[in-house]
Amino acid sequence: MEFLGRDSELRRLNQALARTGSFSVIWGRRRAGKSRLLIEWCRHCDGLYAIGENSAPEVQRRYLASAVAERFPGFADIEYPTWRSLLARLSVEADQVGWRGPFIVDELQHLMAADRCFLSQFQNWLDQPGRNLCVAVSGSSRRTMHWAVADASAPPLGRAVESFALRPLRAGYLADAFEFRRFSDLVGIYALWGGMPRYWESAVPFGEDIDGAVDTLVLDPSGPLHHEPEHLLHEETPPATALRPLLDVVGSGACRLGEIAGSLGRPATSLAKPIAALIEMGFVRREVPFGSDPRSGKRSLYRIDDPFLRMWFRVVAPHRATLTAAHPESRLRSWHRYQRELEARAWEELCSAAVPRLHQSDHPLARLGPFEPAQRFWHRSAPERDIVARSVDGSRVLVGEAKRSLDSKNAGRLLAGLASADLPGARDCDIVPVLFAPQADDLPRQNELGFVVDAESVFSALR
Repeated sequence: MEFLGRDSELRRLNQALARTGSFSVIWGRRRAGKSRLLIEWCRHCDGLYAIGENSAPEVQRRYLASAVAERFPGFADIEYPTWRSLLARLSVEADQVGWRGPFIVDELQHLMAADRCFLSQFQNWLDQPGRNLCVAVSGSSRRTMHWAVADASAPPLGRAVESFALRPLRAGYLADAFEFRRFSDLVGIYALWGGMPRYWESAVPFGEDIDGAVDTLVLDPSGPLHHEPEHLLHEETPPATALRPLLDVVGSGACRLGEIAGSLGRPATSLAKPIAALIEMGFVRREVPFGSDPRSGKRSLYRIDDPFLRMWFRVVAPHRATLTAAHPESRLRSWHRYQRELEARAWEELCSAAVPRLHQSDHPLARLGPFEPAQRFWHRSAPERDIVARSVDGSRVLVGEAKRSLDSKNAGRLLAGLASADLPGARDCDIVPVLFAPQADDLPRQNELGFVVDAESVFSALR
């Protein structure tokens, strides 16, 4: 699949490379495209790419030396007893030919886990005066990399001039990867694969055969993604497999802390740390309603954050026995049972993500922005609102509803209902009613009652 949508990340890495001896750190979940980003950057910048293997330190050094030997012949002809000796020779070789890097080490967490002395020796090397070599490292264990970068008590990596978590690709790039006739078709694609480039790459060969992709890749017990969440948890450092029951419960639909605790038979007070760990790993999202204090947890909801994981815990996890014994037609019935629910959730998520970016589009709503990040609103018996966002200048509040289908007969009624929304902190603001519908060909984008935003506008904003 073509390399897509990482212009800002490449720009940040190139800015770091312009600084002599700079050090950069990238982390993020597996499948997000860290290796592909680093390989593309390496190719454009005449860099050297190496991978930290999950092995003994002696073997790791041997493999790393072999990678370095691709640029410096003979580098792997000797054994390096310590990381200090390997890194010191790398600096000498680079200085002799005036090579400034970047030297890239992917999957750094394996080196950190295998040798507790690695991190301090690596830091000492980074701190050496006169080092000209630019260095970049990456890791898939979000907890380990975040600790190494952000924790002031940890040995080494706090001196990075550039550090960032690689996020999933924005959904707007789905239109470049998948050849579909209508933008509305991309909603179903996003509901399955989210923004993970590796999942896109696996699904693209199936074209418009969505059922074929779901069954072959996920539902079939021999499919490459059938055990994906288990692999993701296991590959954390240390493994996070003990958190699986929490994901099962949240994935089944329990979203309030009391519900989650009750389903697990545990006191709610015991869940703070495991939920925080899942949030940190990017598996779970905490939501607070519009107008609430984000520091208060009383009205918080917890949901699976990634669309693929959301689908897996809804469709695969509860039906593993059935999927193992069933024919493809029966397996697909499990997917079809939840397909509309998952696509509706995905569409709402896409619309919310697009709101802060619509001011850069050609939609008539753009002139009223920019808007802050959107939230949902719920409170007791008050009507729930799918999408609520305050304008940056504080004068307006966008109140939106995400519909999977919409026609001219009910659009006016729905817009009028949104215009009368009573929201905390919004009584002195102008209400901007907005309906989001994947297909709205027979409706004007703006009328006297409000606005209509379709899938083309949403996906175009999310680029």
